[in-house]
Amino acid sequence: MTIQQEKPTHSQSSLEDLCINAIRTLSMDGVQQANSGHPGTAMALAPLTYLLWTKYMRHNPRNPKWVNRDRFILSCGHASILLYSMLYLTGYDLSLEDIKNFRQWGSKTPGHPEYGHTAGVETTTGPLGQGVANGVGMAIAARFQASRYNKPEHQILDHYIYGICSDGDLMEGIASEAASLAGTLKLGNLIYFYDDNNITIEGDTAIAFTEDVAARFEAYHWHVQRVEDINDLAALDKAIQAAQAEKERPSLIVVRTKIAYGSPNLQGHHKAHGAPLGAEEVVLTKRNLNWPSEEPFFVPEEALNYFRQCVERGAEQEKAWQEQFNAYAAAYPELAEQWQQEQAGKLPHGWDSELPEFPAGEALASRVASGKALNAIAPKLPNLIGGSADLAPSNNTDMKGLGDFGPETNGRNMHYGVREHAMGAIVNGMALYGGLIPFGATFLIFSDYMKASIRLSALMGLKSIFVFTHDSIGVGEDGPTHEPIEQLASLRSIPGLTVIRPADANETVEAWRAAISIDGPVALALTRQNLPTLDRNELASAKNLTRGAYVLLDSEKTPDLILMATGSEVSLAVDAARKLQQEGVAVRVVSMPSWELFEKQDAAYKESVLPKNVRARLAIEAASSFGWARYVGLDGATVTIDQFGASAPAKLLFQHFGFTVDNVVAKAKELLA
Repeated sequence: MTIQQEKPTHSQSSLEDLCINAIRTLSMDGVQQANSGHPGTAMALAPLTYLLWTKYMRHNPRNPKWVNRDRFILSCGHASILLYSMLYLTGYDLSLEDIKNFRQWGSKTPGHPEYGHTAGVETTTGPLGQGVANGVGMAIAARFQASRYNKPEHQILDHYIYGICSDGDLMEGIASEAASLAGTLKLGNLIYFYDDNNITIEGDTAIAFTEDVAARFEAYHWHVQRVEDINDLAALDKAIQAAQAEKERPSLIVVRTKIAYGSPNLQGHHKAHGAPLGAEEVVLTKRNLNWPSEEPFFVPEEALNYFRQCVERGAEQEKAWQEQFNAYAAAYPELAEQWQQEQAGKLPHGWDSELPEFPAGEALASRVASGKALNAIAPKLPNLIGGSADLAPSNNTDMKGLGDFGPETNGRNMHYGVREHAMGAIVNGMALYGGLIPFGATFLIFSDYMKASIRLSALMGLKSIFVFTHDSIGVGEDGPTHEPIEQLASLRSIPGLTVIRPADANETVEAWRAAISIDGPVALALTRQNLPTLDRNELASAKNLTRGAYVLLDSEKTPDLILMATGSEVSLAVDAARKLQQEGVAVRVVSMPSWELFEKQDAAYKESVLPKNVRARLAIEAASSFGWARYVGLDGATVTIDQFGASAPAKLLFQHFGFTVDNVVAKAKELLA
């Protein structure tokens, strides 16, 4: 069925038309050449991105990391060709050749935007809804940093977080979680545009999505406006200005669009969502748009020159800001120095000087030790911000005396509410913003709700810290719904994520030291139940945690057997080893708090801990056996759990599932038989 192109009904200059259609044609051509991609959304949103990037956004294409830039998030990352077209046109380090290599091996223009891969991309998007929550994190970070550094006469941070979200983004639960929190926190620096085109991959949104999105966001306490036609630049102008003027609420501008705008046969059709238009339709569309050339990737010099004014304007904006910052630095030298240190990711001298050391024999849950370590670090790291998904008393993540981040306050304790998935992506957004060390906490079992966000933090290499307590069947009476079994294996499977499960209070202190120091995301797995604090006069120092695995207790000769364990099972391994030693068995105990850190060690160190000639190896961990084969080998075994737990007192559960000295000793003797 042919759908006739609607001619513009609003007055706009021929230069504006030329610029907008340059975005559309570049997007069409890039997808067509790749024979893969999503052209329709890019074509529809061209008027909005044209107006936003050339008139409203403060950005410097020659310095994409300028700290006072406006952030732009394309949450519907499948429309990446739109973002790449804008980056090329406005003068970022992205060439026309890069557009021609869209979605190809080694190009700067992958199928979905990737942070750190392409200059000007603020966050990795693609899994829908993630960008919405990232933007909330950035808005939190911007307000928090402004509260710390701005002075009445020196507003060094005064920018916006802009984002575009789609029907798909707003169907995802993470977007609802994040939007609810953003409204509660009154994030007036957050402005989102909702691409309301009534199209999904399967067809009209009516098949699955009939809610009133505007009413939903009004219920979240957002400032909501509607623009009935995205081609009405005057209406867009007015809406953006009104959103900027709103300081007490985040803003959602609902913009009506038509997917594949300009295409004679595919405009408004779901087939234009995720596939090239086809060579013939591309030509027909260019003719319909009165485009001056049918050649692929043609950009009129007049349009390119207009877009490239962003380069000079951005340089001038940054220069003016730098002059302002220089005046700020003269007036507040200590704050300026702290600001620059945080922006560079440097830790202040002595930040870990007050970390506690726990006496041997003290029974302490690692979640409690974590809270003590956190509160020793927090006063020394003013850029450390975070909290829990309504579990601070259980996670021990309250930073005492440092206030709450709320609608009217800018303290350092976040209250994410029962919104684990959004929490993960919000933490990522704060890390992306720069200058902060953010964390989020919940029970280990609920890391499942956060998996996509944790994975993206690893993909982006962000300094996000995830604190997971209640890490085993030690949860006890709460039962199998709350007892993590496969979660450690799942987290360890994520490339680039460092998982640390400390054995006692002193390893927990070292785990926090590592988490703050490591570049990249870290997940801490901590106990609910008390653990004995190991006697480090008899056993190796907890500072060895940074090696990932270390010899905690050794035999006088080459060991016959290696017991290896993590977390709460390390003390069990020590007790079992001592019993075996009394029976004349040469036993080595290896504490393995972090597989990832161990794998970073050189071959000689790894051999010194786990010598290849010792083939009798027993791994002990109150979690799935999955993955342990790497360390125990074909001749080894595990004392682990490959079934769900149960509701009962923790001590009974550990006995039932074989986490006892007698069972470990028996398994060890089987290996030695």
